[in-house]
Parts: sequence; structure tokens; C-alpha cells
Amino acid sequence: MNDLALLLTPEGRALLDEVRGTDPVRELAVATRLRRTHPAELVSAALGQARLRQRAHAKFGAEDAERMFFTPNGVEQSTRRSVAVHRAGRLRELGVTSVADLCCGIGGDAIALARAGIRVLAVDRDPLTAAVARANVAALGLGGLVEVREADVTEVDTAGYDAVFADPARRGRRGRIFDPEAYSPPLSWAVAAALRAPRAALKVAPGIPHEAVPAEAEAEWISDGGDVKEAVLWFGAGTPGGVRATLLPGPRTLHGRNLPDPAVRPVGRYLYEPDGAVIRAHLVAEVAEELDGGLVDATIAYVTADELRPTPYAAAYEITDRLPFNVKRLKALLREREVGTLTVKKRGSAVEPEELRRKIRPQGPHAATVFLTRVAGAPTMLVGRPAR
Repeated sequence: MNDLALLLTPEGRALLDEVRGTDPVRELAVATRLRRTHPAELVSAALGQARLRQRAHAKFGAEDAERMFFTPNGVEQSTRRSVAVHRAGRLRELGVTSVADLCCGIGGDAIALARAGIRVLAVDRDPLTAAVARANVAALGLGGLVEVREADVTEVDTAGYDAVFADPARRGRRGRIFDPEAYSPPLSWAVAAALRAPRAALKVAPGIPHEAVPAEAEAEWISDGGDVKEAVLWFGAGTPGGVRATLLPGPRTLHGRNLPDPAVRPVGRYLYEPDGAVIRAHLVAEVAEELDGGLVDATIAYVTADELRPTPYAAAYEITDRLPFNVKRLKALLREREVGTLTVKKRGSAVEPEELRRKIRPQGPHAATVFLTRVAGAPTMLVGRPAR
């Protein structure tokens, strides 16, 4: 709290501007110079905040990150801006004009909601986190739309708001929490709060078991640039019991249709690697139907087909070789093809990609991708390249 108070002073803000973009290698020299004219505590706080802002560029973009304030946990746990904007846009499309943002953290979602024109009550029980959220709302000029309140979310009256958004803490002293009932507050409390509201969105870990999704909710898995970021449980929106996978940028959304599992078929000319959100949402069957394809193995989420069909929901590779798992044979093949750039992907294999690269030591001007997987139960190596 003291560091934040120092940084919010005119001297602190000026110092933040001065240390912006400081190279970590030069930090000691910069700190030594600045301590001649500024208090040591302020210099340390400014340099620490500069480091956090640099880390936050990936989530918030440089322009916003360099105006905002962060804590280490806040950078780690906050929602990526693209995901928050997608969710705020969906709420706006549903006609929501006011949201109670429970467990608001440093304010990432509150900022996106406010920029969508939605009035927000942002609540967090941690004094420092609430203070940082308040500073961020002010720094971005959104104070007219966002009220930040330091309070226990379980004691907040959300009546009068069009929707509730809750992001229970999923990290504890021992690291990441996988049991939804060990969230803080527990998922069951968040679900009860959601059911009392006209509409609600609950942010949960993307690894949440499907059986833990309430029957009243539609579950959405979201990826950004191919990386799965989170799952959201929607109440009063979508189809209760339904699932969807949303890929950003876009957005492109694939809806579940309760299709049966795809059949296993021989490896065709093309192999498709579904996006992680598609896999998490159990929508591989929907992708396989779109591609007129099947699975290489009943337990592996690789789709194979004879034709190349563009789809945003899976990356396509042209398969040139299929080998039983044998490192020596693979090494000989890659040497013959003069492959020096080797991408290793695995699904259903215990072999680590880096271990395989060390054994093969690829050399040459060409590139290839090898898939370590199972085909009809047998350990197999599929060699190919991105399809064009």
C-alpha cells in the first residue's frame, strides 16, 4: 500500500515516466543514479512497477500497461484484454447496462466492461488489490462508470444490477487450485450468486471437468492465438447445458451439437490439430464432421482426412510419411530430407519433444513437423508440414 501511495504522488508519477522501459541489465546503475535525488523506497517501487508494466504488455498492450498499476499476482491472474473485451461485448449484446464485478482483481474486466459502456461495481476484499483497481480506473479515465469497493463479495448486494460477473481466486499459497470448491469463494457460492441475477458470467479454469458445469449454465472455452485462456459459465445467456468454443482474434465460435464420437479411420493425406478450446469443449466431433474426417485413434484428438478444407478450428498439416515409433528410422529420414528445423508435437506419447530433438540433432535447410502419437493404438510418428 505504501509503494502504491508513493507512486501516485506527482514525484512518483514523474519517476515512473523516467524509468519506463528500463533494461533489467541496467537496473542497478539506474537505481544508484536515481537514489541521489529521490528516496530509495520510491526508486525501488518505481523500478519494480516498471518491471511489472513490461510484463503486462502481453495482456494489456503497451499503451494501457504503461498507464496502469500492477501487483505481481495481479499481472499473473488478470484477464487478457482480448478475452475481457470479448466477454464485455457479449454482455453488451445481451442488453446488459450494469454489472457487479465480484473478485475484480486489479480491474482488467471492469475496464473492458466500462469501455463497452457498461456501469460497473467492482469489488475485492484485498485492500491493496482494490486500491490498485481504483488507481487503474482513474488512470484510464473510467471513474465515471466504475465504482471500486473494498468488501467481502459474499456480503455484497447485487440486486439492481443487470448481471453478475465473478472471478473467484484460483491460486493459493501452494499454487494453482484445481478443485472448484477450493476456489475463493467456492464455485458453489458463485453459482448461487449467478442464479439470483438476471444474467451472469463466471470465469473458471479451462480445466474444469464438464461434470462440474451446472445444468443451468452454458460453458464457453476461450483461446487467444491458439492458447486456451479460460472457461466461462454463462447463466441467462445461450443454451443451458450447451457448450461452445470461441477462438480469438475473431471471434469465431463453434457450438456443440451433441454429435457422437468420430470413427477411427486410416491416416489420410492431411492431419488436423484442433484448437485447444475445441478440445476442452469436447467439440472434436463437430470439427471432424466439418472436415469429413475421422480420428487417428479413439483416444487422441487428431483428425485425419483425405481432402484439405480450410477451417479456423484446426491447424492442417500435409502428412508425407508414417513410421512406427523408431528414433533411428526418423533420424535417417530427416537426414535424407535435409531437415534442420524440426517442430515436434505430441499427443498420447511419453516422449518429450526436446529429448527427441537432442537425439536427432537435425541439420539442413528444410523444415518438417513430426507428430508423436498413437494410430489405432500403436505408437506412431507422422511426418509432415503445414498445409497450404
